Amino acid sequence: MNPGHNPSKPIADAVAWDLEAVRWAEELGYDEVWIGEHLTVPWESCPAPDLFIAQALRETTRIRIGPASLNLPLHHPALVAHRIAYLDHLSGGRLNLGIGASGTATDWRLFGINGAAGDHRRMLWEALDAVLRLWTDPEPYEWQGEFWTVNKPEPMFDGLMGFHVKPLQGPHPPISVSGLSPESPTLRTCGARGFAPLTLAFGLEYLAGQWASVVAGATSAGRVADRDHWGIAWDVFVAETDEEAIRACLEGGLGAYLDRFWLPLVKQVGLVAMYKSDPGMSDSEVTAEYFLRHCALVGSVDTVVDKITAAVDATGGFGTLIQIGHDHAADPGPMRASMELLAREVIPRVNKRTDRKE
Repeated sequence: MNPGHNPSKPIADAVAWDLEAVRWAEELGYDEVWIGEHLTVPWESCPAPDLFIAQALRETTRIRIGPASLNLPLHHPALVAHRIAYLDHLSGGRLNLGIGASGTATDWRLFGINGAAGDHRRMLWEALDAVLRLWTDPEPYEWQGEFWTVNKPEPMFDGLMGFHVKPLQGPHPPISVSGLSPESPTLRTCGARGFAPLTLAFGLEYLAGQWASVVAGATSAGRVADRDHWGIAWDVFVAETDEEAIRACLEGGLGAYLDRFWLPLVKQVGLVAMYKSDPGMSDSEVTAEYFLRHCALVGSVDTVVDKITAAVDATGGFGTLIQIGHDHAADPGPMRASMELLAREVIPRVNKRTDRKE
C-alpha cells in the first residue's frame, strides 16, 4: 500500500480502509503487508508508516508487516534504530524492515537533500550502517559520518542510564531494499550486501535490468543472488471475467489513481515509454484502460494466472508477488472478491505451474 487515496479523502477514513485491507489480507492467508512513506505526495498520504503499522499490528496476529520503504535519508539513524526496535517488540517479531533512498523530488526539497548529486543514496547506506552498529556494537563509541553524527553513550549512574533498546528479532528484522531504475546503484549495493530487493513492475525490461543490478552487486561481493528473495509490486485485480475486472478498476480507486495521478506523473517526468508496447505510440494512447489491459495483472482467474506465469518466465523467476493496494472503499465488494480469488484460486494454480510449494 503506497497507500493510494484521493487527496480529498479525510486521512482517518483512508487509514480505516487500509486497516480493513490488512485484516482481509491476514484472513485470506497473505504472507506480508508493506506500507509506504511519502511526505509530499497528496495521492500517497502516509508520512509515518510506523504509526500505521502499530495500529495494524493490533488488528492482526499472524501476518508480517513492514514499511516499504522507510526512506532513511529523511530520518536520523539513532531515531530509526529506536523506533524500529521498539516496533519490532510491539509486533512480537512480525516486523519486516523495508528501506529506501527516497525517489521523491519534493521530499528531497523539503529536507534540503541534493538528489541530483546522488546524496540520497549515500545517505541511505550511511544511515543503515549507523542503525546496524547501534544494534550490534556493544561498546560505546563516537562516530561522525558524511551526513550524521551518532554517539553511543557510555552507561552512566551505575548503569541506570544508557542505550538499551534492541530489536526482538536477532540481530534485526529482515531487511529489504527498494529500487526502481534498471541500472539502480541502490539495487546493486542491495545485492552486494545480501539484502532482499523490492522493485516496482514498471515493465519487463525494467525488471530485467533491476535484477541484473542485484546480480552484479552480489557477484562483486562473492555472493549468489537468490531470486526467491525478490519481491515485485504489481497492480493486481481479479474478477469473474476480464471485462468485469477492467470495469471494477476503472470505476474504483485504481482507475482514479491512474487517471489523476500516476499516468499524468510518468508522462510529465518522461517515463511513460516504459509502458508502451509499441515505441511509436503517443503518450496520449497510454490511458488507464490501456495500462490495465497491457501493464497490470488484471482480468479473470485464467487471465491473471497466465499473466503471472508469463511474468515468472520473462523475469526468470521471483519469490513474492506484492499486490499494490488501492482505495475501493466506495464499493468494497469487488476488491474483497478479487483478493479471495487471488489467494484461493490464482496463486495455487501459479505455484503448481511453476513448481513452487507455496
